Amino acid sequence: MNASSFANNTQLCYSINSPPFRPIPNASAYFSSIFSALGLTSNFIAFVVLLKSFQRTHSGSRTFFMIFLGGLVVTDFMGLLVTGSIVVSYHITHFNWRNLDPNCHLCNFMGMSMVFYGLCPLMLGAAMAIERFIGINHPFAHSTSMPKSRTVFMVLMVWLIAGCIALLPLIGIGSYHMQIPGSWCFFNISSKGNDFAFSLIFSLLGLMSITVSFLLNTVSIVTLIKVCCRQGKNQRRRDDEIEMMVQLILIMVIASNCCVPTKVFIAQTVLSGRPLQIKYLLLWLRFATFNQILDPWVYILFRRAILKRVAPRLDWSRNSIVSLSSFGDTVRRFTRSSLRSTMNQETAGDRRKSNLPPPSP
Repeated sequence: MNASSFANNTQLCYSINSPPFRPIPNASAYFSSIFSALGLTSNFIAFVVLLKSFQRTHSGSRTFFMIFLGGLVVTDFMGLLVTGSIVVSYHITHFNWRNLDPNCHLCNFMGMSMVFYGLCPLMLGAAMAIERFIGINHPFAHSTSMPKSRTVFMVLMVWLIAGCIALLPLIGIGSYHMQIPGSWCFFNISSKGNDFAFSLIFSLLGLMSITVSFLLNTVSIVTLIKVCCRQGKNQRRRDDEIEMMVQLILIMVIASNCCVPTKVFIAQTVLSGRPLQIKYLLLWLRFATFNQILDPWVYILFRRAILKRVAPRLDWSRNSIVSLSSFGDTVRRFTRSSLRSTMNQETAGDRRKSNLPPPSP
């Protein structure tokens, strides 16, 4: 009777893994604290740098890109602040989730935060790729029909979509549960029922965002190279576009290496029907944490002002790309002119030896 009443009183989030859990060594507390502090500091520095650059910039396309970057930095900062504070608090105090959160409100909130901040960086990367694709391939339409308010609206829409997806388990599509070792909550990764549907939504949406970013960035790079290498008096400088594309490519590469393994692992687990291996899930989630730490350093370090200080002898402008692309043509022209002058000198020497008059022009 007591067992049945205990089962009836058990909330959904504690139905799979029920606290209290065995305390784990302090190494986990140090690991979580160091990573959270490093990520928060990096994102704060990036936000200050972005704010100063935003006040100085006068380029429309750069302003749009910096608004997206600002949204990405704020998202990463809040993600580390929300989830990191809960995880670090548990490792320090080892509180009992049942006593602190008997109705699963905190567990559901953390699960929603994990889903929200796990999707937002990838979706913002796709939105940035779309903005750069339009800005490079259709610059006139981009500059005339995309005000700053629309860019802010796109960032808010990404947050809204990710928030709606995070709310799906609260209406029955999926469910949030306590996860081992008891310091965090996440949705139930299972091949049964609504948990299967939500797991696929989470993983496929992240993979789709990466795919869109890869395809659009590839087209933008090809277009940008063609425009930069085109000669002409009316060719406008593309230094800002090159800098933005370099930063966007690095953001995409970091997201692919850090976040894609988690999405692929979840999709493989639910599609194969195998039981969840929590140790691999924890490993890939730690990889995903690096995305929030490395993203801000892309903008902090990979700017022309910083690159010129690091390597002042190199030319970090469009002219360097044009010169690199036309290096082969320059060598061929120089070789042809050298051979032509050598042949003319030899012909003139032969004429002098034979006392022949020079040819008429």
